[in-house]
Amino acid sequence: MIWEKWLDEQAGVRERAGLHRTVRPRGPADPVVDLAGNDYLGLSRHPAVIERAAEAARTWGAGAGASRLVTGTLGLHVELETALAEFLGQSAALVTSTGYHANLAAVTALADRECLVVSDAHVHASLVDAARLSRAEVTVTPHNDVGAVSTALAQADGRRALVLAESVYSVLGDAAPLMELAGVCASYDALLVVDEAHGLGVAGAGGHGLVRELGLAGHYYVVVTATLSKSLGSQGGAVLGSAALIDHLVNRARPFIYDTGLAPPAAAGALAALEVLSTRPELPALVHTRATELARALSVTTPEGAVLSIPMPSPHVALAAQAAALEEGVRVGCFRPPSVPDGISRLRVTTSAGISDADWAQAASVLAQVVKEFGVVP
Repeated sequence: MIWEKWLDEQAGVRERAGLHRTVRPRGPADPVVDLAGNDYLGLSRHPAVIERAAEAARTWGAGAGASRLVTGTLGLHVELETALAEFLGQSAALVTSTGYHANLAAVTALADRECLVVSDAHVHASLVDAARLSRAEVTVTPHNDVGAVSTALAQADGRRALVLAESVYSVLGDAAPLMELAGVCASYDALLVVDEAHGLGVAGAGGHGLVRELGLAGHYYVVVTATLSKSLGSQGGAVLGSAALIDHLVNRARPFIYDTGLAPPAAAGALAALEVLSTRPELPALVHTRATELARALSVTTPEGAVLSIPMPSPHVALAAQAAALEEGVRVGCFRPPSVPDGISRLRVTTSAGISDADWAQAASVLAQVVKEFGVVP
């Protein structure tokens, strides 16, 4: 039994390295304070969001029923695309079933064997997979190294080129040097693909994202992707840019063409969440206030968005620290290889505007004690 033997060997390797993972279901009324999830603004349980999602299910049904190019494009999708484009300062948008699909769609439809893809070493797995699937030549540059990006683009030799980055990185919580990257891309006639998954809703004034905040929205050489499952508390993703770009994706992006359209409740929930966000700028402001205060208390770098990164000495210590926090009623993320781009295990803490002041104060106190007990890698 070759496959059984191989699977057993792989499980043993993971266990010895402290890298084994399991799925842990939770109930709908979990008493634990959640600082591990990505519901940054607490909108997944906002009454208006829940009601709009439920209404959409009653009106449209549980699913879209087909791919977008058959009969799976609903009026809800068009409304959501229009609202997202307006909020992020883009000409047009295309909604996909997940944020993962959005990145796959954008990169694989734009890049091919005749293209060069320059990827930051810390981009999300969806962008890594997208670059691989595109069959383009891929150059991975050191994190946030604009000079290395420029050097890589100089080797394009007349080929089309894409540069992949995140506005706010999902593990370290730091921001990309978007202005500098945009300048380099403009000088080499390359496209800059920016994933705003962790920027939308928390970065920039009012949560409009870093691309819009920096005045880069609408530039022909900047393409934006986003997810609806974090600050908007729903499900799905989107690619945003020019009308010509969206037309190309509709015709060439396989992750869009061959996938069932986003479910009506998810589309309606995201639309309602976007409406709440548009009228509640204090929500992203509260995320920043809490992130800044917690980073100072834990002596770690203040993030650009909602994600705090706490480096730990080893995978085993990170797991123990996570368990200690949970024992005190606080759930935090534990990222270990291969989920960390630099190989350093860490606690990943997400600040949220959806947690009461009392729960937040208690969680911050617990985390301070855990960090003191288990130590932090400088």
